[in-house]
Amino acid sequence: MTLTQDAPARAGTAENPAPQASLIVQGADATGIVAAVTSVLSGHGANIVALDQYSDNPQGGAFFQRTVFGLDGLRAALPALRTDLDAHLVERFGLTYTLRDLSVPKRVAIFASKSDHCLLDLLWRHRQGQLPVTVSMVISNHPDVAEEVRAFGIPFFHVPSQGPDKSAAETEHLRLLKGNVDFVVLARYMQILSGDLIERLGVPIINIHHSFLPAFIGAGPYAKAKERGVKLVGATAHYVTEDLDEGPIIEQDVVRVTHAHTATDLTRRGADVERAVLSRAVLWHAEDRVVRNGNHTIVFA
Repeated sequence: MTLTQDAPARAGTAENPAPQASLIVQGADATGIVAAVTSVLSGHGANIVALDQYSDNPQGGAFFQRTVFGLDGLRAALPALRTDLDAHLVERFGLTYTLRDLSVPKRVAIFASKSDHCLLDLLWRHRQGQLPVTVSMVISNHPDVAEEVRAFGIPFFHVPSQGPDKSAAETEHLRLLKGNVDFVVLARYMQILSGDLIERLGVPIINIHHSFLPAFIGAGPYAKAKERGVKLVGATAHYVTEDLDEGPIIEQDVVRVTHAHTATDLTRRGADVERAVLSRAVLWHAEDRVVRNGNHTIVFA
């Protein structure tokens, strides 16, 4: 919808659409926030193409909003937009916001180990244009997937990481990643990242794991699940924090299984769910659909 009456919206055409940006707003709920956002955008001749909002309590709770808008000359307009948003959202309401040009894909590094199902699924989806990201590199603690990764035209780096002292590996990780990526995906990377690496890297990290934790920890979780006669297998994608597997959850899913399924069947069905859950989490993060709030998320999917 066009939100200006004083000037024609500069929103491009069907053949030549205007560049789009995302605006994420969060903070304490108050009357007039949505009006303030739309007023600023309309004042710059922007055309809103998507708007989602959520308040966990309209009476002074937390407010979250994702807006996508189109505007010709977007890059040149961004500084003036930020000035107006500072005045109308930050100074007036005490809100925080992020404003991003969606024509510039986020840069991602993918970490993997020997298991390749999540890694190759992400690379295939990226090649098919289903993930709006730039895959800067793949890093693995094993060389097994090197040739498959390079077949996609993606740089591959083998960084061994063994034993309790991972300082040398993490130093190399930082050298490769610092300033070169906007987020990291652990695509079944079977190593624990230290709190120091997480802090120094300073970008979001998304992990995928089976949803049996902590019931079936360690190696062979599907075999252990088979022994217990589980009726569901699933996967969880979440942001990584220093607290192992306790970061904010982005996406989860399950599939039913029966007594007739073998441990191999459970592993296969679990891998299918892991691929789907991780790809959705990466897509939603890439499109600025996930808003972190403490240890949980609001997902405008």
